[in-house]
Amino acid sequence: MMNSYFLLIVCALSFFGFSQRFIQGSVHDEQGMPLAEVLVTASPAESITHTDAKGYFRFHVLSAQTLTFSLEGYAPFVLVAAVGDKVSISLQPYGFEDDPYQNAQLNIINLSDDELNDENDALDNISGLLQSTEDVFLRTAAFEFSTSFFRVRGLDSDHGTVMINGLPMNKLYNGRPQWSNWGGLNDVLRNRELSSGIRPSDYLVGGILGTTNINTRASDYGKGGRLTLSFSDRSYNYRALASYASGQLKKGWSAAIALGNRWGGSGYQNGTFYDAQSLLLSIEKQWLSHNLNATLIATPNRRGKSSPNTQEVYDVKGIKYNEYWGVQSGKARNSRVKRIVEPMLMFNHKWVVSPKTTLRTNIGFQFGAVGNSRLDFPGGANPSPAYYQKLPSYFLTQSNGADYEGAYRHEQEFRTNGQLDWNRLYDANLNTKNAAYVLYEDRNDDMQLSANTIVRTALNDNIVLIASVLHRSLNSENFAEILDLLGAKGYVNVDPYNGFQFDVNNPDRMAGVGDKIRYHYSLDVSTNEASSIVHFTYPKISGFLAGSYSTTQYQREGKNKHEAYPDTSFGKSKKLTFGGGTLKGGLTYNIKDRHWLQANTALLSRAPSLRNSFSNPRETNAVVGEQAQRPLNMERIFAADVNYIFRSPHLNARLTGFYTHIQDAIEISFFFAEGIGGDTSSFVQEIVQGIVKRHQGVEFGIEGQITPSLKLKGAVALGNYSYANNPKIYLTSDDFGYRDFGTAKMKNIRLASGPQEAYSVGVEFRENYWWFGLTANYFDHTYLDVSPINRTQNFLLDRDGLPFPNYDSEQARVLLQQEKFDSYLVANLVVGKSWRIEKRFVGAFLSVNNLLNQNYRTGGYEQSRNANYNELYEEVTAEKRRFGPKYWYGRGTTFFLNTYIRF
Repeated sequence: MMNSYFLLIVCALSFFGFSQRFIQGSVHDEQGMPLAEVLVTASPAESITHTDAKGYFRFHVLSAQTLTFSLEGYAPFVLVAAVGDKVSISLQPYGFEDDPYQNAQLNIINLSDDELNDENDALDNISGLLQSTEDVFLRTAAFEFSTSFFRVRGLDSDHGTVMINGLPMNKLYNGRPQWSNWGGLNDVLRNRELSSGIRPSDYLVGGILGTTNINTRASDYGKGGRLTLSFSDRSYNYRALASYASGQLKKGWSAAIALGNRWGGSGYQNGTFYDAQSLLLSIEKQWLSHNLNATLIATPNRRGKSSPNTQEVYDVKGIKYNEYWGVQSGKARNSRVKRIVEPMLMFNHKWVVSPKTTLRTNIGFQFGAVGNSRLDFPGGANPSPAYYQKLPSYFLTQSNGADYEGAYRHEQEFRTNGQLDWNRLYDANLNTKNAAYVLYEDRNDDMQLSANTIVRTALNDNIVLIASVLHRSLNSENFAEILDLLGAKGYVNVDPYNGFQFDVNNPDRMAGVGDKIRYHYSLDVSTNEASSIVHFTYPKISGFLAGSYSTTQYQREGKNKHEAYPDTSFGKSKKLTFGGGTLKGGLTYNIKDRHWLQANTALLSRAPSLRNSFSNPRETNAVVGEQAQRPLNMERIFAADVNYIFRSPHLNARLTGFYTHIQDAIEISFFFAEGIGGDTSSFVQEIVQGIVKRHQGVEFGIEGQITPSLKLKGAVALGNYSYANNPKIYLTSDDFGYRDFGTAKMKNIRLASGPQEAYSVGVEFRENYWWFGLTANYFDHTYLDVSPINRTQNFLLDRDGLPFPNYDSEQARVLLQQEKFDSYLVANLVVGKSWRIEKRFVGAFLSVNNLLNQNYRTGGYEQSRNANYNELYEEVTAEKRRFGPKYWYGRGTTFFLNTYIRF
């Protein structure tokens, strides 16, 4: 039905004429002299031309193109150009390509590598990192704003798509790209095709936050090699990368390889070691109108995590403090290590059927494991040095009065030591049958298949049709595995808090190193999608129409029979099946030579993510909403933007207004809570359904070439991202089963999506192979993530189900007021130099972030431990809070030094 709809549109548009449209321009050297015989390639049009004696070139095209300029002795240059653009390009001699502003992709990838030190996707700001183009706003968002958790249009990264060779890389579990799967391969991941915002790519209709396709075809790498060595104090301390490409060899063969390593004993946060290796191997064969490419990417990595902390902890230990590590045998050891080993192998075939038609077929396999280690303490006290019962606030809030002596003594102990005591854990396990402490790893072992076929054909001089089909399937095995018994003899697989058997089929099982414990289940996913995209171009107007339909199927299979859920934990769940679609449209109108108006809109209906489909998959087959007798709905999205664009040789600007409405979103959280219906404490799963979110705002970017060497730039993001309704909420727990808490009063509360206002001004200077850049960035309207359970009717109810006698609605409003963080200013500096030494090219650049060494909060969340009025009031009015919000702080002054030699 949808394909028929688009066919009718195509037929209708074909009656409108056949006007020729071009991208054209000139290429010159750094002195302004024209360069002849420059190879210019346009993608996705698959066109090739050379500049003439005056440096001039021209393409007849039907849509925006990624242009690549190549000439022996000069650094390649990549530019995204729209239909009708007239561009002027200055090529720099080899060695200049590492100018961060001449090739912004280098810094963007460096930053995405660097900013991966997250906890539970805390740094989801990476949504914008791979969308930098010639657009100054997106480039600023990628390079300047990202370290402050900034999210483009306030959206999570699952609304954008990252592809490699036309295959989506976003995880089927949560919809987000896992950057570590290709981290550390900077020098060989620069070939990119980009679409921003709502606009589709030539591979995928996509979401509402753009798409990025990374191309690893061996023949697209220029012949030569490169050695890179980097130094930093951010996530890793050292990076080494060697790469070489053969260029096109005889009989149509090409090859490229890259080997890299990133390592360090500690990043900016204490105890966050880094150990990551990287490999890319690409081999291509071309014959007649065909080429076949095989790519292997393997990036095994391990890194120590860092903890969010309460302000009480930061006040004593500083913003570099990390509770997860301690010294063992003279060496730092982190208890929470993220380990990723997920190599991918893909085969990509391209067939140029005719000058107007191209057929691509891609297939990819990915397999391996992701592990997150942590300590369990079935027979001991909580080993965390920052556990609330070890901090001064605990002693100052005793029911029988403040214990000042205990508070002082524990503050001094925490200040002096305050790290994990590994020796104590080993001592506690001596002469015990069952481990008091054990180190285990939460694991998911995945096997994924992806395949698609994409046909692109020019129906006439004005209309291009792109049609594709995509299949993805996943089998994910999930379990906990013992890594280290810490000197104990074994681990009894029983829940120490309530005595439930983790597996009734194997009661009281004694487990050792390498054994599965606690939970074990598998998830199966299958998705299929068909899509069509039509691009049309006429003298004054161009645009697109796009649509897709997809089916998604989920199923869980429990391998353990949990005692708390004897009927729903073991065996296969029912199959969850969803069908959804996307419709998009966009128009660009050329007001006059350098002025454009553009409007884009989209309607999406997409399946809930696998993560948000099962309420507690570690223990039960229960589907989200099932216990509350509410349906698990598709997520519905409406998005629109309107743009004014100005382009000229010396000034470029874009002003955008945008609006996004997201309906039937789901949020699931896990935590300990007190005051839930009179229970002292329970570990709960909090499921919030039917969430409506509203994202609206303005983007503005401008840059001007004041002189051939001096450029000024600026960017502004003004947003309002908030909850737009009062969603439904219920809790589940091993202790009490299921409880419905009705609605949570969330309407108009701001989303915790990073700064909702951001401003940047900067200057760039380049001359005589030197480059320099300085930017000042101001951030405001960053908010704390709130606790939904504290905004339900339960908050004001006593154990008897009646309101607290002392309940004060005005005081409750103050207690529940969302925290807004202080605004802050961050200044960044970059400086670099390149040299040509005979036939080799040497360069270096240094970036320094947060020059003024500002302390600022970038994110955080309310703890839901005190879930009623009386407990929260007593906590807030105490001398120190026991369960205050946990925060993330930005880094102080840090540096990144990159050196290279190219041959």
